[in-house]
Amino acid sequence: MNKENRNEQSRRDFVKQTALAAGGLMAMPIFSKANYFSGSDDVIKVAVVGCGGRGTGAAVQALSTRQNVQIVAMADAFRDRLDGSYKNIMEDLKENGMEKRLNVKEENKFVGFDAYKQAIPLADVVILATPPGFRPIHFEEAIRLNKHVFMEKPVATDPAGIQKVLAVAQEAKRKKLNVVVGLQRRYQTSYLELMKRVKDGKIGDIVSAQAWWNNDGVWVRPRKPGMTEMEYQMRNWYYFNWLCGDHITEQHVHNIDVINWALEDYPVSAQGMGGREVRKGKDHGEIFDHHFVEFQYANGVILNSQCRHQKGTMSKVDELICGTKGKVFFDQARITDLKGNVIYQFDKKKENRPYQAEHDELFAAIAKGEYKFWDTERGAKSTMTSILGRMATYSGQEIAWEKAINSGVNLQPATYAWDAKMPNMPNSDGLYAVAVPGVTKFDLAVK
Repeated sequence: MNKENRNEQSRRDFVKQTALAAGGLMAMPIFSKANYFSGSDDVIKVAVVGCGGRGTGAAVQALSTRQNVQIVAMADAFRDRLDGSYKNIMEDLKENGMEKRLNVKEENKFVGFDAYKQAIPLADVVILATPPGFRPIHFEEAIRLNKHVFMEKPVATDPAGIQKVLAVAQEAKRKKLNVVVGLQRRYQTSYLELMKRVKDGKIGDIVSAQAWWNNDGVWVRPRKPGMTEMEYQMRNWYYFNWLCGDHITEQHVHNIDVINWALEDYPVSAQGMGGREVRKGKDHGEIFDHHFVEFQYANGVILNSQCRHQKGTMSKVDELICGTKGKVFFDQARITDLKGNVIYQFDKKKENRPYQAEHDELFAAIAKGEYKFWDTERGAKSTMTSILGRMATYSGQEIAWEKAINSGVNLQPATYAWDAKMPNMPNSDGLYAVAVPGVTKFDLAVK
């Protein structure tokens, strides 16, 4: 079992289990009265924007902190998603006598594309957990209204969105607003301890790196009669780049971010290959099912990055960095010398719950009036790294970072409306246009 499956009560696990419960939550309580903050009567008000799996899970973790947190507003494009999220959270709270923490009046449940504009003003902290294509405009609104933010990764799906997020990040800094991005390895004890030793020179100079996110893939949501194209793509959002960014961005960003963290830098270019071998159906939209990318860094280090969604293949979600004196195996929480001798082993019994730690640290800082989180820039640049990789695999060209991030490429539809024409419409056979390496062009190649 890989590290993603071992993280206790992750946002993804939470949703999977609630779905299986068919109307009720799992028997094991998420909340505990022991977690309830008793040192202050001040309420930290939270708005949840995006009430699917990640929004529900992030709401759970916010309410599981020691602070006096209450959810006061919820927003989603779909009423059924909002109602399902509210029901699941409330049922578990009632088991622990803490239902007052979900304090969302009916008039504060907002639905539609502009629902976020109604929910955000009601809160002190905003959880942004819609499909990532919406993240830049939601983040912009939250910071404009002076709200602290927890936002899921990735933070955008195209270079134009990255530029918006980076610009808004500067405004958040100026206003001293805390922003945490859901790259939870940055909050995981084993990773922190390993990185500390990397920075102290335990493995010498880093000379190469590898990262993997290889597994079976995710859900598919088929088209239903009466759906507009916008509704279908939003329901089945993982398979459309304007919403998801492809799985190299939506999932593999975690592993890519670890390497950027270790190198304290971002790549100058990328080249690679990818395509669709097994995931080719009408409900698979436009994304690839495998990517392999070589990311080149300014100091000469190359990251070999691979991600794959193909059932029945080897599953591996991990990172490895190699130095002049040793290697770091992140999933094993181990450092070896070049001969394979273990020179440091983190005790997994001391591992924390990183998904929870993100929220614990954020809400503790807010309660204390501290400004201490600057996750946005690194979240945006690691997201951009994954987008750079996607551009390289889609085109088959070596793509330059500076050209890509400044390209203005924008995947978003012209308008957010249920009858809007989408960036990629199905043909008469119900299939979508898919990138073809060597044919798909970006004027961003390294010259």
